[in-house]
Amino acid sequence: MIPLSEKTNIEKIYSTFFEQEFPLDLTLVIVWLAASIVAIYLPILNETTLRIVLTLPIVLFIPGYCLIAALFPKDGTIDLIERIALSIGLSIAIVPLIGLGLNFTPWGIRLEPIVISLTFFTWVMILVSYYRRAILPYEEQFRMPFSAISYRILKVFSPTGRSRVDRLLSVVLTLVAIVAIITTLFVIVFPKEGERFTEFFILGENRTAANYPDAIRPGQNYPMYIGIGNHEYRDTSYTIETWLLRTEFNNVTNTSHIIAMDPNDRVSFTLAHNETKIIPYNLSVRKTGYDRVEFLLFNESVPGFDVTGKDRINASYRDLHLWETVKEAE
Repeated sequence: MIPLSEKTNIEKIYSTFFEQEFPLDLTLVIVWLAASIVAIYLPILNETTLRIVLTLPIVLFIPGYCLIAALFPKDGTIDLIERIALSIGLSIAIVPLIGLGLNFTPWGIRLEPIVISLTFFTWVMILVSYYRRAILPYEEQFRMPFSAISYRILKVFSPTGRSRVDRLLSVVLTLVAIVAIITTLFVIVFPKEGERFTEFFILGENRTAANYPDAIRPGQNYPMYIGIGNHEYRDTSYTIETWLLRTEFNNVTNTSHIIAMDPNDRVSFTLAHNETKIIPYNLSVRKTGYDRVEFLLFNESVPGFDVTGKDRINASYRDLHLWETVKEAE
């Protein structure tokens, strides 16, 4: 048999969540949260600016607003301006903290874990704030004064008892604020493109910029990694070629020139903007006599094999090389 006090608590919780009207501001938060998730994952919308417009409040306002709603459920504890300012400030603090926590989990800082974490946090705060409001007397519960806000906005454009200059200044200041908000959204939605470039790098067998082989034997594999990072602001097709070179150094001109250049390997793929690919690569040669391994990166177009030597290296988009000694085992 359930004790009377515990039964009373159960009934109190039941009446809180199922018998009282759900606050309008929290309802709007749920609707906005659902719309932003749809905009993130729906193929038609996730490539439009609507996705950014809907998700920005999820990052910059809603988490903090729900936390403030849970901390201050009583009307008059803090005024509306303080509530909005604290909501923005806390959101800016909450989202990075969630990201920091995800960084120490197996899921990492990726889209799906961030969406799930923010959604879970927001829902928990919504339920806590709803419960804390519901246990208060009806007249003490906080309610977002939507009608008062609308009235104040309308009053700015049609004030009474004020001079024409004051009315004009109010309208101008309001328009300036609207223009500032629209400009901020435009900068976020259409950021200025930075420098277009592609990263091209070689890593040793431990995926560090060290431990490169300096003497290789024919028929043996020397593991390393080749990395490409696309920052061209578009999908880009890349081709990586490795060539084995035999060079000769001229002591008079203090330069080296290519005597022989033989193809060794080639791979092609496409990367999206801001995508980085690190490819495991086994360096292997079939005969001796080479002293340099050349890595050439081409984007979009690759010249024919009739272009060789220095001309092919100059035709590449990026080039790297390793000085090697290729000889038989002693």
